[in-house]
Amino acid sequence: MSDNYQSAVRLLTSKGRFRIELGLERIKKILGLLNEPQNDFKIIHIAGTNGKGSVCSITAKILECAGFKTALYTSPHLIDYTERIKINSADIPKEDFSKYLDFVVGLADKNSIELTEFEILTAVAFKYFSDKKVDYALIETGLGGRFDATNAADNKILTVITSISADHKAQLGDTIEKIAFEKAGIMRENTPVIVGKNNKGFSIIKEKAEKINATLIIPKSEVKIEFKNNKNYAVIDGKEYEFPLLGLYQKENLELVYEIINYLSSTKYSPTGKPSHQPSPIEEEADCRLGFNPTLNFESAIREGLKTVQWNSRFQYIKEKKLIIDGAHNEDGAKKLRESLDFYFPSENRRFIFGAMNTKEYQKVAKILFRPQDRVYFYQFKDKRSISFEEFKPCCEKAIEICSPSPRERAGEMVLPKIQDIINSNIKDTITISCGSFYVTGEVLNLL
Repeated sequence: MSDNYQSAVRLLTSKGRFRIELGLERIKKILGLLNEPQNDFKIIHIAGTNGKGSVCSITAKILECAGFKTALYTSPHLIDYTERIKINSADIPKEDFSKYLDFVVGLADKNSIELTEFEILTAVAFKYFSDKKVDYALIETGLGGRFDATNAADNKILTVITSISADHKAQLGDTIEKIAFEKAGIMRENTPVIVGKNNKGFSIIKEKAEKINATLIIPKSEVKIEFKNNKNYAVIDGKEYEFPLLGLYQKENLELVYEIINYLSSTKYSPTGKPSHQPSPIEEEADCRLGFNPTLNFESAIREGLKTVQWNSRFQYIKEKKLIIDGAHNEDGAKKLRESLDFYFPSENRRFIFGAMNTKEYQKVAKILFRPQDRVYFYQFKDKRSISFEEFKPCCEKAIEICSPSPRERAGEMVLPKIQDIINSNIKDTITISCGSFYVTGEVLNLL
């Protein structure tokens, strides 16, 4: 890790910047000083409780395979901040990250703008994407939508809302209706919005779409997930695609992705939507839509994109370790994780590496995930919001062993074993699942 990058991270995390302070005033000020970089590329903006990252990453990969210079902005990161900002699947170089972050923070300080960590990162991403002249950017909201920093961008060609469930109640409201209202805040007048009919917030989103004359697009394709001969496949309208992202919940995400691509491929070619390669005369004559040749590129881009997409910590299977890494940290995520475990590994014994934040409904997550015969290794990660073993034990009646980064004595009992030991110890007919928080999955990925 370079000294410049370490300095940038210290600068980013200094002065209490890591806080949730929703609002668009600060981010709009800094973007104005940066000459509105968010207006220099086409944006597909995605909000929702679960599935945002998967939809963003899959769509970005397909567009990349179609010949576009495609940007991706997501959160949180698992190991390095640079994971959040990508162009054509490559993380922003650490030297570039350091340079852009220094510039944004310096400009903000000079103008007395007290930016949060997420606002700084958002400004860095928009400026970087602008300078690199990307064609499209898949932008994931950080929290909510209406007052999320990413919503300072107006140059949206499409908005997408993934599944909605109860999360971040303190900031977004204590009902699905209130949460859906906040997520729907990313929508723009006369800009289409894609949302599934079974979305719990569908009625709120539909009502908002009608008010602002945003065309509501409901996915129509039939999607199935199949697992055979140790390979995962997505079957879309009868066509079989190799697809490395395990998880039954990817069915809902793929329905949205396929509708995004269908929309883009049927939209008239425009100069601001021009792909990074110059279309040939044949493509021009074929009325190429956004760079896709309807008879050639469209299908091959989907096939190649689905085959090569990577997305960590979402039912990520490390075969040689018999390890599943999943960021499930709320009730809906836990249900989807449990469903996928029952589908892919119905007869395996299960042991969990589990930790959670005290702001999450970890009691419900534990009740959904753990069976009487499962073994649970509790892990308290290095953050003041991490629940303690004492907080966790009452909500889990199963056999529990405590897991810690390093063995230590506590309340008269030895804390054993290390996470590394659990990961490296293959037990016959047993699958290990790391979940409960991205802090936990990030630690596991770092050890790997």
